[in-house]
Amino acid sequence: MGFIHLFSFLTILSLTLFIPVCGNAELKALMDIKSALDPQNQFLSSWTTDGNPCSGSFEGISCNQYGKVANISLQAKGLSGSVPPAISGLKCLSALYLHFNSLTGQIPREISNLTELTDLYLSFNNLSGTIPPEISHMASLQVLQLCYNNLNGGIPTQIGSLKKLSVLALQHNGLNGAIPASLGDLGMLERVDLSSNKLFGSIPGKLSRVPNLKVLDVRNNTLSGYVPPALKRLTEGFLYEGNSGLCGTGFSSLRVCTSSDQLKPNRPEPYGPEATGFAPKEIPESANIGTHCNKTHCSNSSNSPKVAVVGGIIAFLVGGTVAGLLAFTMYRRRKQRIGSAFELSDSRLSTDQAKDLCRKSSSPLVSLEYSNGWDPLAVGRSGIGFSQAILQSFRFNLEEVESATQYFSAVNLLGKSNFSAVYRGILRDGSVVAVKSINNTSCKLEEVEFLKGLQILTSLRHENLIRLRGFCCSRDRGECFLIYDFVSNGSLLQYLDVSIEKDRVLDWSTRVSIINGIAKGIEYLHSNKLNKAALVHQSLSAEKVLIDQHCNPLLSDSGLHKLLADDVVFSTLKASAAMGYLAPEYTTTGRFTEKSDVYSFGVILFQILSGKRRITHSIRLGAESGIFEDIIDENLHGKFSESEALKLAKIALICTNESPNLRPTMEVVIQELSKCSISC
Repeated sequence: MGFIHLFSFLTILSLTLFIPVCGNAELKALMDIKSALDPQNQFLSSWTTDGNPCSGSFEGISCNQYGKVANISLQAKGLSGSVPPAISGLKCLSALYLHFNSLTGQIPREISNLTELTDLYLSFNNLSGTIPPEISHMASLQVLQLCYNNLNGGIPTQIGSLKKLSVLALQHNGLNGAIPASLGDLGMLERVDLSSNKLFGSIPGKLSRVPNLKVLDVRNNTLSGYVPPALKRLTEGFLYEGNSGLCGTGFSSLRVCTSSDQLKPNRPEPYGPEATGFAPKEIPESANIGTHCNKTHCSNSSNSPKVAVVGGIIAFLVGGTVAGLLAFTMYRRRKQRIGSAFELSDSRLSTDQAKDLCRKSSSPLVSLEYSNGWDPLAVGRSGIGFSQAILQSFRFNLEEVESATQYFSAVNLLGKSNFSAVYRGILRDGSVVAVKSINNTSCKLEEVEFLKGLQILTSLRHENLIRLRGFCCSRDRGECFLIYDFVSNGSLLQYLDVSIEKDRVLDWSTRVSIINGIAKGIEYLHSNKLNKAALVHQSLSAEKVLIDQHCNPLLSDSGLHKLLADDVVFSTLKASAAMGYLAPEYTTTGRFTEKSDVYSFGVILFQILSGKRRITHSIRLGAESGIFEDIIDENLHGKFSESEALKLAKIALICTNESPNLRPTMEVVIQELSKCSISC
């Protein structure tokens, strides 16, 4: 009997010891995290001590198949606390999204214990202090987003140990010192944004030779010295304005280095282990935690011998009991699905309703599936005669789009029309995008036709066309989202009628450059070169010409009519007609041709020359008679080429001829423009 009592006692002891160590440890860590992130309990009330983090009831929490917390998605939740050291208790965490909040305090050094973490997003907060050098021990890290905070100090050279890092975003902080040459050791690095800090010294040549590097943004620092020639391969991906001390050869807006620049040695990199006061051997043992997240629980090398002994006794005496409990737990967890806390209804949700529902399952681990309704990209569609693989390479999931736009927040709304809305967003890789939301009721009813339209959009590639990054179709929201590169300087329309806003007056050479760029973009659409079918834009206007940071024009909405229902396309023409862009023959033929686009180009050309939104009869008369006072924008104060202006005015006249047969093709227009640049 004594042995039976002893067995019962040890069984109870085993359960009381086993559950806190391997079951409730993460729950305790989450409650500590909640207290720090949301001290007033305003936003994380669903996190409770008697709840199960993996049941779907904890907002923003997702677990892996072994029942361990793998993802915390709390972006744009209004959190105003701090990032606590307790975060290190979630040993299997692979993604931490806390951006777009109001968090303060420092980044805890203990965060380095998260050795399974791939994505760390702490951007757009009010964090201060330095970047912990211990971050170098997060060997799995792929994306490090710390931008738009109040961080100071140098960029730790130890970041060069993060061999899997592909995105490093540190812009808009108060970082100083040199750019560590150790960043050149990161072979997977694709995007580096260090802009708007206080960095000095030169750009390390080693960094310029990283094979996968696509974007290096060092604008608005105090960098100096010779720019490595290898960065020329990045073309527009290398951004360096706002560093007057830089010089180099082959870069459009960099001064050529003088002999004194070339003789002057580059400033040495001041940040090494000895300079930061932190050497690798000084890392506390608690940082070297061995995790095994492919098992039923994470092991912790810091467990005491006492726990190990008790564990041995338990394994011997009650192994069967524990095994049974684990088997039952595993069965239940396999039955659970990440993000299954809610089911969306068949009916279309409003933006606000969808926002509230989707926040309950905001997790980049989830590839959302929709059970009913419209989805032109559903697997198994028949009758589609082109490559699905191409479309799939452009496909985003709804989670990415929602996260990028802060759940379509009103603060990110850029514009709205009767059939679409455009939002500013930030993707996982840190790039800024514009997301155009289109209601499915505005799209073509035939899904095959809609897909053909998408294929056309993905095939367009030209330096004067806005680039389509991807798209997303959502059944339950009843919307399609087109993701484009964000263009920072707005549309050409904003540069017209700007007599008061003198800073928006375009100089003559910029106007000529914009005219040439628009012409090249239209000619590309009209051509059938490079395995691309000829395409008519149909809705060219000053509003559809976007101006990038280098004042290059980019045509937007090219091919968009291929996605839209006929009545929606027709409704958009009313605005074009009211502004004078619609070719006169459309009213009789009801058809668009390449000559329709040529007419619209002529109107835009008149607008650029005159600086006016409305093209009056006097402007046309001035072009015919060569009276510059009636044609050229008075804001130029006579600073323009008369011969060039006369030639451009004649091109605008012939492009807007009443008869489409008398209008030139865009190919001929480009030839005339090139003659003008040579002779004028």
